[in-house]
Amino acid sequence: MDFFTADICDEYKERVQVLAPGYRNYGGTLRFAGPIRTLRLIRNNYELIHLLQEPGNGAVAVVDVNAEYWAVVGENLMKFAREHGWSGILVHGYIRDTHITATLPVGLLALGTCPRKSFESNEGIRGLNLFFGDVTFRPGDWLFADGDGVVVVEAKIAEKILQK
Repeated sequence: MDFFTADICDEYKERVQVLAPGYRNYGGTLRFAGPIRTLRLIRNNYELIHLLQEPGNGAVAVVDVNAEYWAVVGENLMKFAREHGWSGILVHGYIRDTHITATLPVGLLALGTCPRKSFESNEGIRGLNLFFGDVTFRPGDWLFADGDGVVVVEAKIAEKILQK
């Protein structure tokens, strides 16, 4: 997949949403893209574990934990993502085990790191429109990430980008 987020912004202008600064890539892949699958979590990553054990088919998991300071993704979840064909994970929150996540061929964007995880038991909610970082993430829209940033476009624009 050959794309550059700067070129996407230049060509599609107002039809592109750009993720606000503050997210860093902790994965082993700098450039990744895929259809968005959304998940809202409340101090527990149980539902994310289940999601990443399903076939990803190149999708990007977009996870909102309201930027709470506890780790959502670590070594084990990144291995699930790799094994099941996920292109990447974007977390509006924190991750851990970066010494391993950086070696796995999956993109992993997050606000930062935190060594602790939550042990609470709450259910997550899939398939919602999520809003953070000045972007509305809708299931089925596409996320493109590279060294310049992260952009989100509708599926019909993604089809045009992928045909080039």
